[in-house]
Amino acid sequence: MAKAKSAFVCTECGAEYRKWQGQCSSCQEWNTLSEVHLASARPGGGAAPGRSGYAGDLSREVIDLGNVDLSEVPRMSSTFAEFDRVLGGGLVPGSAVLLGGNPGAGKSTLLLQTACKLAQQRRILYVTGEESLSQVAMRAHRLQLPTNGLKMLAETSVETILAVSEREKPEILVIDSIQTMHLEDISSAPGGVAQVRESAAALTRFAKKTNTVLLLVGHVTKDGSLAGPKVLEHMIDASLLLEGGADSRFRTLRGQKNRFGAVNELGVFAMLEQGLKEVKNPSAIFLSRQEEQAPGSLVMVVWEGTRPILVEVQALVDESALGNPRRVAVGVDQNRLAMLLAVLNRHGGLFTGDQDVFLNVVGGVKVLETSADLAVLLAVVSSLQNRALPKELVVFGEVGLSGEIRPVPSGQERIAEAAKHGFLRAIVPRANAPKQAPKGMEVIAVDKLSDALDAL
Repeated sequence: MAKAKSAFVCTECGAEYRKWQGQCSSCQEWNTLSEVHLASARPGGGAAPGRSGYAGDLSREVIDLGNVDLSEVPRMSSTFAEFDRVLGGGLVPGSAVLLGGNPGAGKSTLLLQTACKLAQQRRILYVTGEESLSQVAMRAHRLQLPTNGLKMLAETSVETILAVSEREKPEILVIDSIQTMHLEDISSAPGGVAQVRESAAALTRFAKKTNTVLLLVGHVTKDGSLAGPKVLEHMIDASLLLEGGADSRFRTLRGQKNRFGAVNELGVFAMLEQGLKEVKNPSAIFLSRQEEQAPGSLVMVVWEGTRPILVEVQALVDESALGNPRRVAVGVDQNRLAMLLAVLNRHGGLFTGDQDVFLNVVGGVKVLETSADLAVLLAVVSSLQNRALPKELVVFGEVGLSGEIRPVPSGQERIAEAAKHGFLRAIVPRANAPKQAPKGMEVIAVDKLSDALDAL
């Protein structure tokens, strides 16, 4: 009998080591190595199945890059326009898509709605490893979904799933969730590093070989990242994250990796009694403002994937009773807020060192780009001086350390989106100012932070 081998794998980056050590040498993280039991070597030193020599590899033809067929890969719609937008235009045959999110965010609901609607025209196999078939049926009945035609399987063994899939030949295979799947050859428990990695690899190989769309549900850790080894995200073609708390009716679907579309594309859904419903005009949702404008409130235009979205940022500046004033930011980077306050003190002449500064992006949106810098500073100034800004004002622009206002990508599209929603005045970087402003809108181009403060 050949002796079973084991290795230590980093759960953050997937690096392997022969023995345990406290720190991963690749990603410099501490206490992230876990033991993985590898499959035993075959008796007699034979190669693994499918790797019995190089004859198959040598028969492959080498193709010149210029001769590769550039015909567009056919896509199938998920029946959700927002889902298709994040995917880059729809589901691609032979692709593996990983959908993650917090418990209760709506991952299973979104995929069940998609599967039930697509099952009316296509062959779909829905594999559930966390719930019983009756639980899934009850949810489909509660959501008033068409249940005829959808093939269901309650199973956690990957070998059984692949055998059933070979027989049923589905066009779309849904696995809920990858953390519950296991292979018989791997000795570790389901959800471990080895089981998640090898199960995902086996399912992905089947999807590529049979041209099947593979949809995987993944859990997230307490810090919001996908659970399991980091190599899992490298195996799949698209990684999507469904965000939204239990106290909010809105969910945002963000693309973190996509080999067939834009990264950081954003889709917005509303959680209703009938399940998730797509929001076709997110700007209108995030701009539900009060009639009376309050100090510290301002609208900015952020760019998410391939479209502009108008969101409201709110700032509250109050005198601090502590030795170290607080800097709390929700929806934007807290370190960037501290940097912008230093720029405001140095180049704007407004001191906030003895003030608590609280910042919030309305609607739970996370702003990842720097175009919100100018809007954040002007909202802070509005709250600091207790003077409300005009309701028809919209602002965007990046602020440099020397107080200059830098241009941002797609400035013309941002201004056009603001004009479409009825805004009459915009403060933008000079390089983003259009030659001719939209009808009825005044565009104020600024070069420095002092110019923006004067424009108020």
